[in-house]
Amino acid sequence: MPQAVYIVSSIRSPVGKAGGVFKQVRPDDLLSFVLKELLKNNPNIDPKVIDDVVIGCAMPEAEQGLNIARIAALLANYPQSVSGVTVNRFCASGLQSIAYAADRIRLGEAELMVAGGVESMSMIPMMGHHPAFNIKTFDEDNIGIAYGMGTTAEQVVNKYNINRDSQDQFAFESHQKAINAVNQGYFKDEIKPYEVITQSYDLDSQERTQQSVTVSADEGIRFDTSIDQLAKLKAAFHINGSVTAGNSSQMSDGAGATLLCSEKALKLFDLTPMARFVGFAVSGVDPKIMGIGPVLSIPKVLTQCGLKQRDIGHIELNEAFAAQSLAVIQELNLDPEIVNPLGGAIALGHPLGATGSIRTATLLHHLKRTNTRYGMVTMCVGSGMGATGIFENL
Repeated sequence: MPQAVYIVSSIRSPVGKAGGVFKQVRPDDLLSFVLKELLKNNPNIDPKVIDDVVIGCAMPEAEQGLNIARIAALLANYPQSVSGVTVNRFCASGLQSIAYAADRIRLGEAELMVAGGVESMSMIPMMGHHPAFNIKTFDEDNIGIAYGMGTTAEQVVNKYNINRDSQDQFAFESHQKAINAVNQGYFKDEIKPYEVITQSYDLDSQERTQQSVTVSADEGIRFDTSIDQLAKLKAAFHINGSVTAGNSSQMSDGAGATLLCSEKALKLFDLTPMARFVGFAVSGVDPKIMGIGPVLSIPKVLTQCGLKQRDIGHIELNEAFAAQSLAVIQELNLDPEIVNPLGGAIALGHPLGATGSIRTATLLHHLKRTNTRYGMVTMCVGSGMGATGIFENL
């Protein structure tokens, strides 16, 4: 019989815009910082008992290559006995890492696991530094694999009749909800402020100077945005399209981490769980309309967990594009009031492989704050997939 899996702590860094506050911060440094803070949150734990560190990353190369999970754990001064593995399910990598960690515990193979995600879109561009598509992806049967994400969003617009006005309205509301969340201090429990240190050298004086700034809030929220401003933006992907930079997610930098454990570990270290991991499911869809992935993965995980859609009180639906978010809401008849109540990736940013872990932190803290029982993190995934995880507030 599978063991219960508990979540003791879930935290994240602030999210910076690509080319913004974290442009010179290495992703392994940002991740190691979050891993350190996770242990600071749980001083009762003997880190030697951690069985593995599972980290999601969508573009695991260059500064975030070399098995960044293991590298960052060592940089965070985890014991050398604690191993690490990096996983990649594109945008769902951070959520997949939590699911993989939970599986080890459910099977009785581990008692204490760390899971998370990291991405620097400042240092590693979309598709990486050297994309090399298989020529067969350009055959008619496989052409969807080669579609850019914006092109798939335009395909969703056409298939599900999503108009420009509704996309801009959705984007505007994402910012307004995020602004309210900041003003209410809702992100303070999950965000760990990060000190960015930069150095400069003056050739004339031959003096080196050091500056530091503490980043404690997400950088991408547009406090002055308006419907009129969004409406003026030109289509970004098709000349006659409706998907713009304003109604799409932001390229971002960030990291998140979650501590999972068994009931045995709860008792051993006298831990108080904040949530229970309930279940996770993935599904595949036509790559040409990859944004619709949650339409299949949400019913799949609900059935797997013996729950109904009405049981879910908070949904973190990653806003890759307003178009695909609206299509998912429309097709599943989701209650808009419980979808992204604190804003989503259009306002808060989307650091690819980190987003699943970041959205999990946001969900779990808000479930606790509002005394809501069940919550869900769900997202579309490049190449045509959907991923959904369900959590129970305790």
